[in-house]
Amino acid sequence: MSEQLITYIAQPGGHLSGKIRVPGDKSISHRSIMLGSLSEGTMTISGFLQGEDSLATLKAFRAMGVQIQGPDDQGKVIINGVGMHGLKKPDAPLDLGNSGTSMRLLTGLLSAQGFDITLAGDSSLSSRPMKRVTDPVIQMGADIESNDSDGKQGTAPLNIHSDAETQLKGIDYILPMASAQVKSCVLLAGLYAQGKTCVTEPAPTRDHTERMLQGFGYNLDIKKLDQQRSKICLQGGGKLIAGNIDVPSDISSAAFFMVGASIAEGSDITLNHVGINPTRTGIINILKLMGADITLSNEKEVGGEPVADIRIRHAQLKGIHIPEDQVPLAIDEFPAISIAAACAQGQTILTGAEELRVKESDRIQAMIDGLQILGIDCEGTKDGLIINGGEFGSGTVDSLGDHRIAMSFAMAALKAKGAITIKDCANVNTSFPGFITLARSSGLQVNDKKAVS
Repeated sequence: MSEQLITYIAQPGGHLSGKIRVPGDKSISHRSIMLGSLSEGTMTISGFLQGEDSLATLKAFRAMGVQIQGPDDQGKVIINGVGMHGLKKPDAPLDLGNSGTSMRLLTGLLSAQGFDITLAGDSSLSSRPMKRVTDPVIQMGADIESNDSDGKQGTAPLNIHSDAETQLKGIDYILPMASAQVKSCVLLAGLYAQGKTCVTEPAPTRDHTERMLQGFGYNLDIKKLDQQRSKICLQGGGKLIAGNIDVPSDISSAAFFMVGASIAEGSDITLNHVGINPTRTGIINILKLMGADITLSNEKEVGGEPVADIRIRHAQLKGIHIPEDQVPLAIDEFPAISIAAACAQGQTILTGAEELRVKESDRIQAMIDGLQILGIDCEGTKDGLIINGGEFGSGTVDSLGDHRIAMSFAMAALKAKGAITIKDCANVNTSFPGFITLARSSGLQVNDKKAVS
C-alpha cells in the first residue's frame, strides 16, 4: 500500500511573534471520548484535538456502538453515553494507528467488557512495549494475549478475552516507574473490579484521568504519601454522569513555540488558553531554570483544568542539570527541550528519563543523531542526554516518523546557519494538525514537501 511521505524544509533565521492558539490537549481529548462514552447522558466536548491519535480513540468507540457526532471545524463533539456496560463487540480489531495512549488506556478499560476484542496499531505502535500495562491488569484477573516473540515486551496486537463470567479483582499496585498511562490503565480497569483498586506512583505524573473521573462524579481517594509519592484508590462498580468538557490547548504542542521563541532573537509570542495542569508544567519550570522569559496571565479553571495565556520572549538560555523531579512533568517535551539545550550557554544534563527510549521512537537516540548531524557536541546515556551548547549548521535529519522529533528540529532552524531538512514528518498530524500553517504564520520559515512511496 502506498503511503504519503512528507519532508519538512526549514530555512534559517527569523523569529516568532503574535498571539496564537495551538490545538487541543491530546491527553484530555483521549480521555473525554473514553469517559464520555461510558457515562450516562449526553455530553458536549469543545476544542477536541482533531489529530490522528485522538481520532483513533473516537473511531474505536464508534466501532463499539457509541453514537458520536462530529468533530466539526471548531472541534465540537457530541457523545451519547452508553453507560459503564453499554459497549458492544466491534466487527473487527480496533485499529489504534500510532496512538500508544489509546492502546494502553483501552487495555484496562476493555479488560472486562464481556466480549473478546483485539487492539491493533501501525508498525510503530506494534513495536512499543505493552507488558507494563498488561501485567497489572492480568494480576487483576484479565485474560490478555500479546506478541511475546521478543520474550519481554509483550507488544501488540493485544487479544483481550472476556465473557459474562469475567470478574476483575481490585489490587494495590505500586508503579515500578512514574507513568500516567500505566496508572490510568489500572484505574480504568478498577472501574470494573470487585473491591478497591489502588495505584501508588513514585513521582507525580499527569493527573487528567483522576480529574476527569471526579468531574464525572466518580469518587476517588487521593493521598499524598510524601513529597513525591501519591496513592490513588477507587471502588469498582460505580457510574459516570456526563458533563461538558472544554479542552484547553495542549502544553506539549505549545512547547515547540516556547522553545522557538526562547532561542530566536526578537521573538515575542503569546500562546492563548494553554492547559497548565501542575503535572504537565515541567516544560515551563525547566525553561525558567535555564533563564527563559516566560509569563502567565489570564489564569483560570475550565472544567477542572487550570489554563492560562503564556507569553514567551527571547532570552539567553544557560545549561543546567535538569532536576529529576521535573522529568515526569515534561516527559513528552524533551525533544523540544533538547533544542533549547543546544542553544544554551554551557552544558545541559538530563537523567532519569529512560522512558524516552520507548516512545514513538527512541527519542534519546533520535535527538542525539539529529543534533550531531547539525554540529552539536552531545551524547546519549542509558537514561538521558548530555548536550553542550553550540551553533546549528545545516543538514538532513530523520524524524523516524516521530511527530515530536520533527517539530523540534523545525524550530531549530530559527538558530541555524543553513537550511534543515527533516524526513518522515507525516505523523505530525497525530498530535498537531495544521502545524506548518500555524508555524509559518508565527514567523518560522518552513515548508512541507509531499511524495508517495
